[in-house]
Amino acid sequence: MSGADAPEILAAYDAVRSDKDPTNWLLISYAGPTGNQLVLSKTGTGGLAELKEEFVDNDVQYGYCRVEYANDAESKRIKFVLVVWIGEKTKVMRKARVSIEAGNVKKVLSHYSVQVDASEKRDLDENDIVARLRKAGGADYNGGRG
Repeated sequence: MSGADAPEILAAYDAVRSDKDPTNWLLISYAGPTGNQLVLSKTGTGGLAELKEEFVDNDVQYGYCRVEYANDAESKRIKFVLVVWIGEKTKVMRKARVSIEAGNVKKVLSHYSVQVDASEKRDLDENDIVARLRKAGGADYNGGRG
């Protein structure tokens, strides 16, 4: 499975999903410029804003992030986002493997509310993603506005 199910990736996934661990994102990258070996490249506690800064223009990467948002003063929701990043300067052969590799990653990082396909950092605007999460979650207390 090209490394997507490596123990360190599974441990990071469990940490992001845990209510007791401050880790709220992980990043999976390729081990080298060629080949299909995936590795855990980083984890963090700074949410989507921090994860967004880790994506590079010349490769494919996979991010998984815990996102917390409030619908009103009484309710807080926790949802998970899978980011499939294809940087604008990624080589054609690497791009061609995304459908296969993304499937492997989705088998491991299987619990998420929305998938965000991104190629530019502006594709990862937190307000837009929260709006998508609200729609995916059913209850929308803001009349469709994020």
